[in-house]
Amino acid sequence: MTPQPPENRDKDAGRWSDLSRPPLNAGALRRALLRPGTLWSALDVVPVTGSTNSDLVARAAAGELSEGAVLVAEEQSAARGRLDRRWSAPPRSGLFVSVYLTPTVPLARWGWLPLLAGVATAAALSRSAGVDTALKWPNDVLVTVDGVERKAGGILAERAADGVVLGIGLNVSLTADELPVPTAASLALAGARNLDRDPLLRAVLRSLEHWYGEWQAVDGDPAACRLQEAYAAGCATLGRQVRAELPGDRSLVGEAVALDADGRLVLATPDGVQHPVDAGDIVHLRPAAGGYA
Repeated sequence: MTPQPPENRDKDAGRWSDLSRPPLNAGALRRALLRPGTLWSALDVVPVTGSTNSDLVARAAAGELSEGAVLVAEEQSAARGRLDRRWSAPPRSGLFVSVYLTPTVPLARWGWLPLLAGVATAAALSRSAGVDTALKWPNDVLVTVDGVERKAGGILAERAADGVVLGIGLNVSLTADELPVPTAASLALAGARNLDRDPLLRAVLRSLEHWYGEWQAVDGDPAACRLQEAYAAGCATLGRQVRAELPGDRSLVGEAVALDADGRLVLATPDGVQHPVDAGDIVHLRPAAGGYA
């Protein structure tokens, strides 16, 4: 065997410095996912970037993307969630992936895309990781740790040129000490039977391709492709008392009773009025002495 130059040995040592968190195999992922007739057209894995969503949005604006482009980062230094929240995770401890889609369905139905991604991601994790998952409206993926629902992932949709960039972030192997906040979780903490990120990523992308194809085939009708039904069945928000933190420093408390045809969460307030909520932060309220906390 020919000895490696010192610089190559150093590079490999960096990639494998944490043997419990090996790097993704970009070549194997491409062979498995980039096939004729499938949605995925390109797949890149980068060691680190600020935000995979920001990168794809910029590339879409420059006309450099085709539908089905996938960008995965082993680490993100400026990852963003809804409401421009920042979060971080150790290198190779999760899945940080963005995809570029150009739906042909009516623009009014594009709001279903983050919910579709939630259904696809939850289904993939249940099958491939063996964990029970739930969805918190509109874009959080929950798992159960010690009997408590916690956020293990999130989805961010952003308009980009003629399409949408969907970002999916999942905590895979984070330990309790590595969590960004104590109320977060990871697949490892939820007792997942599989923490190998390669098959997890393949499962998520294949599930996303399936649901996206079904949704496109019926012109984005969420009832006809059973997306509305699937989301409602897996949504931990429905049937609970919640507080919706709305734009303009307003809030609304009520029971989450339905998901309407536009993907909005319908809250029934004590005065008997039903309010559709299309944007805001949802807080699941728990019974506490004297009311909810």
